[in-house]
Amino acid sequence: MRKPDFFIVGGPRCGTSAMKAYLEKHPEIFMPPSRLEPHFFGTDLPGTGFIRDEPAYLSLFAGANNEKRVGEKSPLYLYSKQAASEIKGFLPSASIIIMLRNPVDMVYSLHSFLVYVERENIADLKDALDAEEDRKRGLRPPDSANLQDVWHFLYRDRGKYADQVQRYLDTFGRENVHVIIFDDFISDPAEAYRDTLEFLRVDPGFQPEFRQINTNRRAFSRTFQNFLKNPPPSIRSFVKGVTPILWRHRVIDALDRLSSTSTTRPPMERELRRKLQEEFLPDVERLSKLLGRDLTHWCRT
Repeated sequence: MRKPDFFIVGGPRCGTSAMKAYLEKHPEIFMPPSRLEPHFFGTDLPGTGFIRDEPAYLSLFAGANNEKRVGEKSPLYLYSKQAASEIKGFLPSASIIIMLRNPVDMVYSLHSFLVYVERENIADLKDALDAEEDRKRGLRPPDSANLQDVWHFLYRDRGKYADQVQRYLDTFGRENVHVIIFDDFISDPAEAYRDTLEFLRVDPGFQPEFRQINTNRRAFSRTFQNFLKNPPPSIRSFVKGVTPILWRHRVIDALDRLSSTSTTRPPMERELRRKLQEEFLPDVERLSKLLGRDLTHWCRT
């Protein structure tokens, strides 16, 4: 049984789905199909839908044959305080891919996504940010979340990247960690992709079609979307018992695409954006020093 040897660890809404879609097209790379995110590691972040059984996790890679590299994508690995050390224990020579986006834009996108999938019940971003301290104390959890899942909705913490990146650099060494800045990925996906292939030591000459992946979406029916994302426990248990993991995710992906449409997210309210930029600036300054690249324009524009 092949083990994954590289991991796209996050961050959320930073282009990881697109990079996975491009990498899995490469003839020398195997990744589980569909938008499956196993989250096998990061056991400090309990939650529903994670694959924490090792045989079930390894079965995701049963389709790998003679590919040079085998990988997976789980964006919560970056935020987890334990995932880096757990991956290191699983495979000390693992390669790590980190993707980072302006934290203000990431927070806005993440909140919008969680509202779309019926996990966040506070539709206004400012109100959701105001609820963070209550949620840390176990108050005002989203309807779809258990108290143990509330870390999903701590948007500010998710966007403070410096410590998260430092953990992976300390654990794996800089030579085994590849950091991609979302701005570069958007402006020149071909170059960002080629750099990633070189990091993974596979043929850098291959180039897939670079199309938009995981765009902002609006559901045609909120009722159906809620059923799709949060089915009754009886139905969830039945389907889980009779269908393989990958098949379930393929069907859910197809139904999600059929029941929704891409839509443009309106600009963030200017005063809220300015406030978040001020809050994130100290962490962005630390991240800039860590990466040797000035990213403080994220907090000025």
